[in-house]
Amino acid sequence: MDAVSSNFAPTLEVRGLTKRFGGLTAVKNLSFDLRAGEIFGLIGPNGSGKSTAMKSIMGIERPTAGEVVFQGENVAGLPAHKIARKGFGMVFQHSRPLNRQTVLENIMVALLPDSLLALFHDRALVERAEAIAERVGLGAVMRRKPPTLPFADLRRLELAKAIARDPKVVLVDEPFAGLTLAEVGTFSELIAGFRDEGRAVLLVDHNVKSVAALVDRVLAMYLGEEICTGAASEVMKNETVRRVYLGGAIETSARPETSFHDKVPLLQVENVNVFYGKAQALENVSIHVHESEFVSVVGLNGAGKTTLFNTISGLLPYTGAIKRGGEALRGTSAAKIARDGIVQCPESRELFGEMTVRENLDLGGYHLADDVRDKQIEWLFDLFPILRERHGQLAQTLSGGEQQMLAIGRALMMQPKILILDEPTLGLAPVILEQLSKALEKLRQTSSITVLLGEQNVTFALPHADRVYVLEHARIVWEGDPARFAAEAGEGYL
Repeated sequence: MDAVSSNFAPTLEVRGLTKRFGGLTAVKNLSFDLRAGEIFGLIGPNGSGKSTAMKSIMGIERPTAGEVVFQGENVAGLPAHKIARKGFGMVFQHSRPLNRQTVLENIMVALLPDSLLALFHDRALVERAEAIAERVGLGAVMRRKPPTLPFADLRRLELAKAIARDPKVVLVDEPFAGLTLAEVGTFSELIAGFRDEGRAVLLVDHNVKSVAALVDRVLAMYLGEEICTGAASEVMKNETVRRVYLGGAIETSARPETSFHDKVPLLQVENVNVFYGKAQALENVSIHVHESEFVSVVGLNGAGKTTLFNTISGLLPYTGAIKRGGEALRGTSAAKIARDGIVQCPESRELFGEMTVRENLDLGGYHLADDVRDKQIEWLFDLFPILRERHGQLAQTLSGGEQQMLAIGRALMMQPKILILDEPTLGLAPVILEQLSKALEKLRQTSSITVLLGEQNVTFALPHADRVYVLEHARIVWEGDPARFAAEAGEGYL
């Protein structure tokens, strides 16, 4: 942001913005200013309230309290189409084009939201749409229809529709999701161009590095509230921000890779690519895990950790190779992969809420003989004593931490060779994190199980890791032992 624009009154003033869903406060008393010719970023881990704040500003969600003052007028609570008419444009995360119309016709519809009269007869309208298509890099494909376009061009079309009516404020939700690194650079230039045109830009994205490189100021959120606001370089150094993203100080106790003696790693992922439609979710990802090794895959939300685990578990199509003990898993059903010993505890837990703790555990061990299942249950109750106390309680009445322990326990009832844990710390209180940490360490010290752990919270992931992979924007960008992480990768993790 240049010195001149900072002297003008804000284009947008958000004051005390609050949004509640029943008893959940998703955004709490949020305040900030946005000026013409400025890019302002909202960052924060998953569930921090970023997208809810943006939707509340745009009128997609009705704020519970607070003001959204645009050029002196409070527009809070107006429906989205009225806010758009006043000078707002929004770039949505998910593209919803008119698939039977061309790119040019999609832009023309965006130019005339109030009337479709003379849509295909006004030459000035066509020329305006063509200029916008050229502006966002769609000039070569403007006569094509959206289903024929690559993913990046669909995102460009969303940009074109958002700026069609020359808005004063552009709200951009997750612009970098699903893009390659090269495409991120191109989109950053396009969004920077909105700033150069004098627009005020509000940007939300999980790709913290890309946001930080682009914005003039950034506001870090956690659990609906502001942590701090300022230059991206300073916010990223803020102790609270780093603790929210990373979890705190890093401690390690790795075993060297040479201490694992299997000639062929128990699990090998080789040059795996995964697409969701046209969006690439994994790009040439390769990892390996030795028998009895604990490996952590760390990365911010949206990096691709869950996609990687679902692919290993047989739930997603992919190119490349995934091998267990040297034998390819391609063509093997997810059920057989799980029965054969690769068991995932999903981020969403997927418990049977109206069944008891014991019944959920029994389901995990349904394939075991009665005496083996009873022995496994006792072992689990030693690992998670709270489950013994709650064994007759319905799963849906447990706390979040207790539910997480039950989900891990149910997975362990299958006696896995490889246990995949996806974001087990998500939303848990520190006291529960400590209990989970102790259980993992006991598992590591007293069993031969192999664990693949996906986490954003590196201070939980690294103490239990023998090796670490950093997954960033669908690619593995670093591999090494945890002690090296702090020195080599930790500083640049955010």
